[in-house]
Amino acid sequence: MGMRRTTSAVLLAAVLLAAGGGYYAWQKQHGPPSGELLASRGAAPQGPVPVTLSTAEKTAFPVYRNGLGTVQAFNSVLVRTRVDGQIEKVAFKEGQMVKAGDILVQIDARQYQAALDQANAKKAQDEATLTNAKADLQRFVSLGKFATRQQTETQATTVNQVTSQLALDQAAIDNAATQLSYTTIRAPIGGLTGFRQVDVGNIVNAAAQTGIVTIAQIEPISMIFTLPEEQLQDVNQALAAGPVPVIAYSTDGQTKLSEGTLTVVNNAVDPASGTVRLKATFENRDHALWPGLSVATRMLVHTLPDVIVIPDEAVQHGPNGLYVYVVDGSGKAMRQDIAVRLSADGRSVVSKGLAAGQKVISEGQYRVQPGALVAAQDQAGKPVPQKVD
Repeated sequence: MGMRRTTSAVLLAAVLLAAGGGYYAWQKQHGPPSGELLASRGAAPQGPVPVTLSTAEKTAFPVYRNGLGTVQAFNSVLVRTRVDGQIEKVAFKEGQMVKAGDILVQIDARQYQAALDQANAKKAQDEATLTNAKADLQRFVSLGKFATRQQTETQATTVNQVTSQLALDQAAIDNAATQLSYTTIRAPIGGLTGFRQVDVGNIVNAAAQTGIVTIAQIEPISMIFTLPEEQLQDVNQALAAGPVPVIAYSTDGQTKLSEGTLTVVNNAVDPASGTVRLKATFENRDHALWPGLSVATRMLVHTLPDVIVIPDEAVQHGPNGLYVYVVDGSGKAMRQDIAVRLSADGRSVVSKGLAAGQKVISEGQYRVQPGALVAAQDQAGKPVPQKVD
């Protein structure tokens, strides 16, 4: 009896489960349509649809061209020695900002000072010889007919030779002084020093390729970036009209680093990549830009005056093109076909289909059908009364 009761209970449960499943299937097929089915059949939803509205504004719209670039020093110099010798003093620190003319390194100057002293002594000797030669020439001239013509001419030649020797002595002095000056190595430009390549006591050679230190000018600083060749005409027109602002951002586009101006457009387009290289200059007083840094760029090429602007979120894509939902004075949404000229920074410029002051739906369009009653909501998502002018 117990086994029969258990079997009967199991059979009864199976029958009830099958009946419930069949009723659910019938209800799904023949029952009242869901909200999604009503929307697909064009039926208007019950009550106002909560949406977010935006106003079509008539305003100026800046047009930017975005690119990627690399920062480089405005000027960069590898400082090398021009004479051979041993380093006696290093007068700078790595990473130091130096000015043009600052002493960087002092080389042992004794042999070059000796060469200069020797050249000066040689000139003094020749000056004494010239003085004596001129005196002899004067005596021959004073003797008149008592001195032969050959003696006078020979002495005059001697005076000219010694005079020429003095000019040669002066050239030797200048050369020796120049070589001596090279023992004091000075910064050719102002900028930031890098790693030092030599130490005190090292022997440096003018023929060596290894330098002493690299100086990079970072105030101002340059940036090389690229743009597609299709944008070249806009860039050239903007540059011809006046200074073109360029903004440098971090590579993720989130952090603004510095503002500068476009300096030059390269004189050729790269046929391999279809891009053109440009150079911008930044004051970089805060050293936000560093040589070798990769950056994103935004360049203002022109500004569109008095255009209709709406948020990008309001623009919808349909089989026949772009459209928006416009809310009329009665709070009903109507579909309106539009034409968009360009989009940037989350805003779109509408060239056709909208007028300034019209209200468009920027959020919640997926629940809206043409002719549906809508209710605007605040940022928290709570419906609030909406008065449409």
